[in-house]
Amino acid sequence: MAASETSPYQVVADMTAEGLADQRDTHRAPPQDVVPLREAVPVWARIAALSFGGPAGQIAVMHRILVDEKKWIGEARFLHALNYCMLLPGPEAHKLAIYIGWLLNRTRGGILAGLLFVLPGLVSVWLLTAAYAFYGHIGAVSAVFFGLKAAVLAIVLDAVVRIGKRALKSRGLVLLAAASFTGIFFFALPFPLIILLAGLLGLAGGKLAPALFKTGGHGAAGGDGEGLIDRRFAQHLPAHVRPSAARLARVSLVGAAIWLAPLLGLLLWLGPENVLTAVTLFNSKMALVSFGGAYAVLAYMAQQAVEHYHWLKPGEMLVGLGFAETTPGPLISVVQFVGFMAAFRQPAGLSPFLAGSLGGLLAMWSTFVPPFLWVFMGGPYMEALIGNKSLNAALSAITAAVVGVVINLALWLALHALFGEVDIVRYFGVVLNVPVPGSLNWAAAAITFGAILAVFVLRLGVLPVLAGACAAGLAAFAFHLT
Repeated sequence: MAASETSPYQVVADMTAEGLADQRDTHRAPPQDVVPLREAVPVWARIAALSFGGPAGQIAVMHRILVDEKKWIGEARFLHALNYCMLLPGPEAHKLAIYIGWLLNRTRGGILAGLLFVLPGLVSVWLLTAAYAFYGHIGAVSAVFFGLKAAVLAIVLDAVVRIGKRALKSRGLVLLAAASFTGIFFFALPFPLIILLAGLLGLAGGKLAPALFKTGGHGAAGGDGEGLIDRRFAQHLPAHVRPSAARLARVSLVGAAIWLAPLLGLLLWLGPENVLTAVTLFNSKMALVSFGGAYAVLAYMAQQAVEHYHWLKPGEMLVGLGFAETTPGPLISVVQFVGFMAAFRQPAGLSPFLAGSLGGLLAMWSTFVPPFLWVFMGGPYMEALIGNKSLNAALSAITAAVVGVVINLALWLALHALFGEVDIVRYFGVVLNVPVPGSLNWAAAAITFGAILAVFVLRLGVLPVLAGACAAGLAAFAFHLT
C-alpha cells in the first residue's frame, strides 16, 4: 500500500505486523525476523514464568536465557540496551524485554515480549489483592501480611546490594550514589532533577575525569561476545532499527493516542475528582517522571500514594510490595494493588470489587503502555549510538544515582514498617523523617532481622524467605506479640 493510501487503522496494523518498517524498503526487501516468532514466543513465556524477585532477578533471568543459553544477543548489546532502559521512565526489566523483543521480531515482537512479561503478575496480583481487600482484616490473615511486610525490607536491601555491585564501578560513581541519597532523603529533591544532574555529571566526568567515572564497558559488541542479533545486524541493518523521522512521528502520535485514550474518556465521563480518573492520571504522570527503574518508581509512588493521596497506609504499601515480590512479573505491578485498593474504598456507585478491578487495570494500563512507546520511539537512535563513550558514562552515572534513590526507599519503608509513629521535621531546608522510639514494633523488628539473616547469610531465595516470614507473623499473632 502506498503511503498516500494509508488510513489511521492501517498505521496501527503496520506498527504491529511490519515493525514500523519503511514502506519502500518493505517492497524491495521484506524485513526478516532474527528468529522466527513462533520460536521467540515460548521463550518469552518462559522468561515471564521465571521472573520472580524484582528487577535484579528478572534481568538475570533474561541474561541467562537470551545471552548465555540462546545466544540471541551479545553481552555488550544487552548491557547497552539495559543502560538505555535505565535512562527511560518506568520499570527497566519490562522495557528491556520490549527492547530485545523489538530487536528480534520488530514491533510485534516487542509487543508480545512486553505483554507476556506483564500478564502473569497482572492475574496473580489481582487475585491476591482481592483476597486482601475482603479478608485482610481477619486476625490470622492480617498476621500473614504482617510477616510479609517485614520480609520485604530484607529483599529491598538485597536489591540495593545487587544494583550497587553492578553500578558502582568507580569512586566517582560511589560518591554520586551518596549524593543522590542525600539529595532525596534530606532535601526532598525531585527525582527527575536528580537523574538529570547525574546524567550531566556523567557526561562531564566521562570526559574530564574518566577514572572517576569508569563504566562497566558497555561498548559495541565484538568477538566472542557477539550474539545472533549482532551478527545479523552486521550483515544487514534492518529497516526497523534505522532511525527515521517519519516513523518516529507515526509512533509518537499513534502510541500517545493509545496510551491516553482511557484517561481522556474518564475525564469526560466521570470528571477529574473520581477515584478512577485520579488513579489513571497519577499513574500517567508517574510514567513521565519515574526514571531509574522499578525501585526508583516505588520510592516516588509510595510517598505519593501514602502521604499525598492517602489511598493506603504505609504498612499496606509493604503488603502490595510483598504481592509483587511473590508473583512473576515486574515489581512495579504493585500499582495494581494501589489502584485496586484506592477504588475499592471509593467505589462511587459501583460494587467495590468491580471498582477495585477497574482501578487496578487502569493503573496497569497507564504504567505499562508508555514503556512500549519509549522503546519504539528511541530504540533506533540508541542502536545508532552503540559504543558512544560519552553516552555510556552518562547512563552509568544515572544508574549510580538510582542506587542512592533505592537506599532512600529502603530507609523510608523501614521507618514506617518498624515504627508506629514517624514525625516529619523540617530544619533549615532539611526534611527529616524521625521515628518515635517508643513506637518500635519489636515483633516486626525481629522478623525483619531474621529475614535479613536468611537473605544475606543463608542466601535463601525470595519465596522461602517470604514463606518463613509469613509463618513467623502467624506465630507472633498466636502469642499475642503483634
